[in-house]
Amino acid sequence: MADWYYAAGGKSQGPFPESTIKEMIKSGSISDDTPIFGPGMANWTKLRHMPQFGAASTVPVPPSAISASQIAHEIDYQVFGEEMQFVEIELDPGESAVAEAGSMMYMTSDIKMTTLFGDGSGQDQGGLMGKLLGAGKRLITGESLFTTVFTHSGNLGKQKVAFAAPYPGKIIPVDLRAVGGKLLCQKDAFLSAARGVSIGLHFQKKIGVGLFGGEGFIMQKLEGDGMVFVHAGGTIVKRELSTGEMLRVDTGCIVALMPTVQFDIEFVGNVKSAIFGGEGFFFATLRGPGTVWLQSLPFSRLAGRIHSATAVGGKKDEGSLLGGLSGIGGLLND
Repeated sequence: MADWYYAAGGKSQGPFPESTIKEMIKSGSISDDTPIFGPGMANWTKLRHMPQFGAASTVPVPPSAISASQIAHEIDYQVFGEEMQFVEIELDPGESAVAEAGSMMYMTSDIKMTTLFGDGSGQDQGGLMGKLLGAGKRLITGESLFTTVFTHSGNLGKQKVAFAAPYPGKIIPVDLRAVGGKLLCQKDAFLSAARGVSIGLHFQKKIGVGLFGGEGFIMQKLEGDGMVFVHAGGTIVKRELSTGEMLRVDTGCIVALMPTVQFDIEFVGNVKSAIFGGEGFFFATLRGPGTVWLQSLPFSRLAGRIHSATAVGGKKDEGSLLGGLSGIGGLLND
């Protein structure tokens, strides 16, 4: 069936049958870095991460200087689902993936699960004190003191482990090599990563951003040269900001950004808008260059609506003007 597409020159090409894609690989018409989209896929994925086409390529690709010294494990993956997604990671013998405690969905027979103290990056953390510091960083960002590591403990073939998102939204795969080796994200965004990726924290340098920027003084910092998977609510928007280009964003809608992006806060304009506009007192301002990822439904907003709807003694006649006035009257009586 002609169900496969590839991207070239910023445009989608296809559909093509699988056999045609394999012929293109053999002829060198498309490379390992060519984005591919096909049946059962939720996002475009580079050809190198598509195991069904791995054996089709007969042209050996010499390892780059980056891969020769790469610390993080090379992993293949596929994201499934639309609004309640999970990511399935394929591991070769000896390869590992790290994930937040409680995010595992399933794993095949030769996957061994180990719980480690700290971020599980496998890098030298300076002995016991280094491990304590790494674990303390995770505690500050609201994460567990422990990281779960999933390793292919067998000798043959590939094994799979899947991690599920904690609430409706999207999973964003990011190759850290493509963003300069570092990614800053909201405190609860990290889902899983290749073993070797360091999971730390980033302090906001500007006190205004720290106090009013939605994320507080601290964001998660993911460093390394492997794949990471972050999760956010609702629909995800990826924006490439050119040098000097500025975007105003609700503070809770920021998911992740490159360190080159300047993150600041801005007063909404006047007290009337701040009090009655429903958007809070401050916007986040993001100024390029760099890439930012935004979410349409922050979990805090979703939780707030659920709490308002289920609170004991909640509003009656919510759809009417009188209902809103009665709520104000209740506050005055208190």
